[in-house]
Amino acid sequence: MTIPGLARPILAAALVAFIPGCGGSNPGRPTGRTPEVLPTDGALTDATRFYRAMGLASAHSPVSFVGKVAFFASPTPDTAIALVSVSIPTRSLNFAREGDVYRAQYGVQLRLTRGAEEVQRIEATESVRVGSFRETTRTDESVIFQRYIRLAPGPYTVGFIVRDMASPRVSADTRSVVVPRLGSMSVSSPLPVYQVVARQTLDSLPRALPSPRSTAVFGRDSAVVVYLEAYGNAASVPIRIGVRNESGTLLWADTSNLSRHGGLLSGVVAIPVARLGIGVGNVSFTRLDTRDSSATPIFVSFGDDLPVAAFEDMLTYLRFFASPSRLAALRNAPPERRAQMWIDFLRATDPDPSSPTHEGLRDYFGRIQLANDRFRSDGVTGWLSDRGMVYVALGEPDEVAEQLVSVRDRRLGTAQRVPVQIWVYRRHRLQLLFMDEMQTGRWQLTPNSRNEFRALAARLLAQ
Repeated sequence: MTIPGLARPILAAALVAFIPGCGGSNPGRPTGRTPEVLPTDGALTDATRFYRAMGLASAHSPVSFVGKVAFFASPTPDTAIALVSVSIPTRSLNFAREGDVYRAQYGVQLRLTRGAEEVQRIEATESVRVGSFRETTRTDESVIFQRYIRLAPGPYTVGFIVRDMASPRVSADTRSVVVPRLGSMSVSSPLPVYQVVARQTLDSLPRALPSPRSTAVFGRDSAVVVYLEAYGNAASVPIRIGVRNESGTLLWADTSNLSRHGGLLSGVVAIPVARLGIGVGNVSFTRLDTRDSSATPIFVSFGDDLPVAAFEDMLTYLRFFASPSRLAALRNAPPERRAQMWIDFLRATDPDPSSPTHEGLRDYFGRIQLANDRFRSDGVTGWLSDRGMVYVALGEPDEVAEQLVSVRDRRLGTAQRVPVQIWVYRRHRLQLLFMDEMQTGRWQLTPNSRNEFRALAARLLAQ
């Protein structure tokens, strides 16, 4: 079954195994609101801190992954079924050509401990095959590994280790979980899914393709689909659903019913992405007949190749990418219209609509990252310095030269030798001069160059 609104392809899902028991192994100067400073020591798209705040295991490099644990009832109340899933983008793996396909191998180690005692260790090596080189460069949730484990209720530490088997690269993280005691009055963990077939008996397993990242993309996904089970003998169970943001504000609420499927009650709920906004939302499910509840976080981002940012911050970052009028239209849009207007914005600015990646935005934010790294010593955040904003707006200059020039101080009537950088953009027939007048490493555009840059940038944004 394909879930509407989340039908993006999944390249590989590991074999599902049930493991019984518990033992064993301005252009110009920026104006208006100043956004949060973008990082200068890593990718702008590193959402690790968000995923960890959501209770997920996560690493950004050298192998990017997100790990999640969800719980379902087993045939006996003294154990629960834990679904441990791991999401890996294909870009984190080394692929080799194998006939007509590309093949990579990855390894996953899961280590569950209670206190100092190791309760369970799982080690697996899996293969991924894709049909084109483009698929090897994806940054989304393109590879999903999963295992089912039966555990006794109580606190555990889950260690995740993910390896690219074709290189020395490996990443690790841990998270603490509490396995619940799930009885006839309980609900399971809510599980964001791409596909699911409800199970009908406690001694079977859900046939689910989970979303370990629990992430939707603003303007692309219409809904996040969540699978939920309830237990007991009722014919159906009423459920109250609530979504709150990080500050606790209620964003969306609804009610639904879980229907009986064989010996279990279950159902799927579509959480509308447009009502969530950008950032992390907490989705709670309360069983109205017993008041038992459970919750899951959902993260709404602008995209896998775009910075993790609030809506207003994103528009500020785009000051050298889109015209002021286009950004003003987005900024003034009512919240319920923002998702559609963001879609329209992406379509209008995408240089290659046939590609799943918006190359224009990818390259633009790549220049911001490089500007942050190269020009961090210019006195302000790299991409907001004079050299940084020119680099972000115009790209790499065709030629850079540096020389000393004599500059007269009008107040003192004296002359001094001042370093000057000359950036040449032949395609624009433009030469820009930056001066380090105080010789402190802070390079600033000369007044004439600033005016020429502003004029060119405005013309380019108006195209």
